[in-house]
Amino acid sequence: MRQPDIEIYLKDADQAAVGEWLAKALGPCSEWRAQGETFKCMADSPSGMIPLTWLPKAVGKWHSLFIDSDATPWDDDVACARAANAALGVEVRCAPGSWSEEQGEEDADRWLKVTAEGVQEITWRTG
Repeated sequence: MRQPDIEIYLKDADQAAVGEWLAKALGPCSEWRAQGETFKCMADSPSGMIPLTWLPKAVGKWHSLFIDSDATPWDDDVACARAANAALGVEVRCAPGSWSEEQGEEDADRWLKVTAEGVQEITWRTG
């Protein structure tokens, strides 16, 4: 099932390189503009404008990329994480699926680590 949005975490990723990858994957992107701690831009994809949010060092060395659309080439966070890892050569983490507070704190620490070796479930305490 396609997720309504995508969020991945990239370790030590370069924002300019991420922007170039997104432009190839989604369509031409506007310039990143700072809004407080975050940076925002829009990708002009064939299916419409896609809002992108970049939060540098969201968790230590990990940068957050939030794609606020279901009109992407990826059905879910894992597919996007695999594509980001392949394109950028950095470790990527994402949630194993949609998570809500009702699921409890235990599941909040379940993450997937995506590397060149594949996908592995890990415990990542981000809070």
